[in-house]
Amino acid sequence: MRAYFEDLELRLLAPYASFSKHSGGRLFNEPPSESRTCFQRDRDRIIHSKAFRRLKHKTQVFIASESDHYRSRLTHTIEVAQISRHIARMLKVNEDLSECIALSHDLGHTPFGHSGEKILNRLMAPFGGFEHNLQSRRIVDELEIKYPLFPGLNLSIEIRDGLMKHSTPGDHCQNSTRVMTSIEAQICNIADEIAYNNHDIDDGLRSTLLNENDITQNITLWREAKKRIKSEYASLNDIELKYLINSNLISRQVSDVVNSTTALITETGIQTLQDLQNLDRPVVRFSSDMAILNKEMRHYLFNQFYTHPTVYRMNRKGQEIINSLFNAFTSDEKLLPLEYQDRITKGKIKERVVADYIAGMTDTFAQREFEAIYQ
Repeated sequence: MRAYFEDLELRLLAPYASFSKHSGGRLFNEPPSESRTCFQRDRDRIIHSKAFRRLKHKTQVFIASESDHYRSRLTHTIEVAQISRHIARMLKVNEDLSECIALSHDLGHTPFGHSGEKILNRLMAPFGGFEHNLQSRRIVDELEIKYPLFPGLNLSIEIRDGLMKHSTPGDHCQNSTRVMTSIEAQICNIADEIAYNNHDIDDGLRSTLLNENDITQNITLWREAKKRIKSEYASLNDIELKYLINSNLISRQVSDVVNSTTALITETGIQTLQDLQNLDRPVVRFSSDMAILNKEMRHYLFNQFYTHPTVYRMNRKGQEIINSLFNAFTSDEKLLPLEYQDRITKGKIKERVVADYIAGMTDTFAQREFEAIYQ
């Protein structure tokens, strides 16, 4: 069956796609799966990892315990994977690889979202800093322990490469200036941006921290979508209207990416993966008009939602927890679980071991650890 799927890719996908049959391989050689391509196998390994399961209780914007209906890192990741697969399908490139990068792109996130990453990076500044994209790579290469013959998940190089270069406007990736080496990695990058901008509006409205009338006045994309939806439906309640507007926003942005990317590929004459890699800029992108509208929406969310006092207080609480845990564990390593103490004994830098432990925590577990030590 593996050969069937590999040949299917060769027949159906665009010539600049990443083909599983031509993968650059893994760090550690192992027999291929009989029934799955390398990327299909990687997808299963990611989904069955502990790091993936922990995303369920990690903050997107709201602390995970605040409500069952707000996005967590896990639901965000699933939405990014869905959008990535759809864009990849429309562009006739490798859906499985795009999905793999999407499913693993946030594995390295700390508890308490970007605010947690910010404080951990500050604490780790003398020891190389902390960045969640690089931590995702550490997880799949080293920290996730499941197999007897190699550390990590031993994923294909195309996925590991995509994780290293993943970057969105909310990130501070050290490799963000480098053009990604696959179109599938570029797809995940823009799908991430589409997902979080739109679901953060949804969560902001659900929480009542954002006001729909104010959004209509200040976000052009929302205003245009609202006008379109109301012209198509005679009678909608508020919940239905907001849902359809949000759906329209995502669909419009996805269509724009597909059309803009297709036009750029034609314009630059890209025929092969090597052509794409030789280009000095990404090919997967918004049109110039959509980029402006998307930036307007992102700035509104930053000014009205991400810096809202309610969100700020939650972020501050999370940062205090991480700061206290880091100080406790670095000053007394016997507070760490035995497996982490053992890593320090074997010569690993104590602060990096502590950062690995804290970054792997869910919001709820971090709170319990804090209470167990300080209360």
